[in-house]
Amino acid sequence: MSERESEHLQLALLFILSGLLHVCSGDVGTAGQYAPPYLPTECYGNDVSQFPSTNLFASAGNGIWDNGAACGRQYFVRCLSAQTPGTCKAGQVIKVKIVDRASRSGEILVLSTIAFGAIANPSAAWVSIEFAEA
Repeated sequence: MSERESEHLQLALLFILSGLLHVCSGDVGTAGQYAPPYLPTECYGNDVSQFPSTNLFASAGNGIWDNGAACGRQYFVRCLSAQTPGTCKAGQVIKVKIVDRASRSGEILVLSTIAFGAIANPSAAWVSIEFAEA
Protein backbone atom coordinates (compact mmCIF):
# COMPACT_ATOMS: atom_id res chain seq x y z
CA MET A 1 0.00 0.00 0.00
CA SER A 2 1.38 3.39 -0.96
CA GLU A 3 1.69 6.27 1.49
CA ARG A 4 -1.12 8.14 -0.30
CA GLU A 5 -3.45 5.13 -0.09
CA SER A 6 -2.62 4.80 3.59
CA GLU A 7 -3.54 8.47 4.18
CA HIS A 8 -6.85 7.99 2.38
CA LEU A 9 -7.61 4.91 4.48
CA GLN A 10 -6.81 6.82 7.69
CA LEU A 11 -9.09 9.68 6.64
CA ALA A 12 -11.91 7.27 5.80
CA LEU A 13 -11.57 5.59 9.20
CA LEU A 14 -11.53 8.98 10.93
CA PHE A 15 -14.81 9.99 9.24
CA ILE A 16 -16.41 6.65 10.14
CA LEU A 17 -15.32 6.91 13.78
CA SER A 18 -16.40 10.53 14.10
CA GLY A 19 -19.85 9.55 12.81
CA LEU A 20 -20.10 6.76 15.36
CA LEU A 21 -19.05 9.04 18.18
CA HIS A 22 -21.69 11.58 17.20
CA VAL A 23 -24.43 8.96 17.31
CA CYS A 24 -23.31 7.62 20.69
CA SER A 25 -22.47 10.91 22.39
CA GLY A 26 -25.67 11.46 24.40
CA ASP A 27 -27.26 9.77 27.37
CA VAL A 28 -30.95 8.99 27.63
CA GLY A 29 -33.25 9.79 30.54
CA THR A 30 -36.47 11.54 31.45
CA ALA A 31 -37.23 15.22 31.95
CA GLY A 32 -40.07 16.97 33.67
CA GLN A 33 -40.80 20.64 34.14
CA TYR A 34 -41.21 23.04 37.02
CA ALA A 35 -42.78 26.45 37.27
CA PRO A 36 -41.82 29.58 39.22
CA PRO A 37 -40.85 30.54 41.80
CA TYR A 38 -37.34 29.45 40.86
CA LEU A 39 -35.59 31.11 43.81
CA PRO A 40 -33.79 30.26 45.96
CA THR A 41 -31.70 27.63 44.19
CA GLU A 42 -29.36 25.14 45.77
CA CYS A 43 -26.54 26.32 43.48
CA TYR A 44 -26.71 30.10 43.76
CA GLY A 45 -29.27 30.99 46.43
CA ASN A 46 -31.25 34.15 45.60
CA ASP A 47 -28.83 35.49 42.95
CA VAL A 48 -31.04 36.31 39.94
CA SER A 49 -27.99 36.65 37.67
CA GLN A 50 -27.67 32.84 37.74
CA PHE A 51 -30.41 32.47 35.13
CA PRO A 52 -29.42 32.67 31.46
CA SER A 53 -31.18 35.43 29.51
CA THR A 54 -32.87 32.75 27.39
CA ASN A 55 -34.53 31.26 30.52
CA LEU A 56 -33.29 27.83 29.37
CA PHE A 57 -32.24 26.31 32.68
CA ALA A 58 -32.80 23.14 34.67
CA SER A 59 -32.51 21.35 37.97
CA ALA A 60 -30.23 18.32 38.10
CA GLY A 61 -31.59 14.95 39.15
CA ASN A 62 -29.64 12.53 41.32
CA GLY A 63 -28.00 10.93 38.28
CA ILE A 64 -26.05 14.08 37.40
CA TRP A 65 -26.15 16.20 40.60
CA ASP A 66 -22.71 14.92 41.68
CA ASN A 67 -22.78 16.53 45.17
CA GLY A 68 -23.32 19.97 43.64
CA ALA A 69 -20.60 19.71 40.99
CA ALA A 70 -23.38 19.95 38.38
CA CYS A 71 -24.01 23.61 39.26
CA GLY A 72 -23.26 25.74 36.22
CA ARG A 73 -22.84 22.81 33.84
CA GLN A 74 -24.60 23.11 30.53
CA TYR A 75 -26.35 20.33 28.65
CA PHE A 76 -27.73 19.94 25.15
CA VAL A 77 -31.20 18.39 25.41
CA ARG A 78 -33.67 17.06 22.87
CA CYS A 79 -36.99 15.31 23.27
CA LEU A 80 -37.07 11.71 22.04
CA SER A 81 -40.57 10.50 22.92
CA ALA A 82 -43.53 10.79 25.25
CA GLN A 83 -46.62 8.84 26.21
CA THR A 84 -48.70 10.92 23.80
CA PRO A 85 -47.53 10.83 20.16
CA GLY A 86 -46.64 14.24 18.74
CA THR A 87 -45.57 15.67 22.11
CA CYS A 88 -41.94 16.21 21.10
CA LYS A 89 -41.00 19.13 18.88
CA ALA A 90 -38.99 17.42 16.15
CA GLY A 91 -35.51 18.72 15.50
CA GLN A 92 -35.41 21.02 18.53
CA VAL A 93 -32.20 20.94 20.57
CA ILE A 94 -31.70 23.37 23.44
CA LYS A 95 -28.82 24.15 25.77
CA VAL A 96 -29.74 24.42 29.46
CA LYS A 97 -27.71 25.57 32.46
CA ILE A 98 -27.97 23.68 35.77
CA VAL A 99 -29.01 26.10 38.52
CA ASP A 100 -30.59 23.83 41.13
CA ARG A 101 -31.01 20.31 42.46
CA ALA A 102 -34.20 18.53 41.45
CA SER A 103 -36.49 17.94 44.40
CA ARG A 104 -38.23 14.95 42.80
CA SER A 105 -36.68 11.61 42.07
CA GLY A 106 -36.72 9.65 38.85
CA GLU A 107 -36.02 12.47 36.40
CA ILE A 108 -32.52 13.24 35.21
CA LEU A 109 -33.44 16.87 34.45
CA VAL A 110 -36.31 19.08 35.53
CA LEU A 111 -36.55 21.91 33.01
CA SER A 112 -37.88 25.42 33.44
CA THR A 113 -41.28 25.86 31.80
CA ILE A 114 -39.70 27.80 28.93
CA ALA A 115 -37.03 25.13 28.37
CA PHE A 116 -39.56 22.31 28.46
CA GLY A 117 -41.88 24.15 26.08
CA ALA A 118 -39.00 24.65 23.63
CA ILE A 119 -38.65 20.89 23.06
CA ALA A 120 -42.10 19.49 23.89
CA ASN A 121 -45.76 20.28 24.29
CA PRO A 122 -45.94 21.90 27.75
CA SER A 123 -49.08 19.93 28.66
CA ALA A 124 -46.96 16.77 29.02
CA ALA A 125 -45.91 15.74 32.53
CA TRP A 126 -42.58 14.29 31.38
CA VAL A 127 -40.71 13.22 28.25
CA SER A 128 -37.86 10.91 27.33
CA ILE A 129 -34.80 12.93 26.38
CA GLU A 130 -31.31 12.62 25.00
CA PHE A 131 -28.81 14.87 26.72
CA ALA A 132 -25.09 15.55 26.52
CA GLU A 133 -22.82 17.93 28.38
CA ALA A 134 -22.11 21.00 26.27
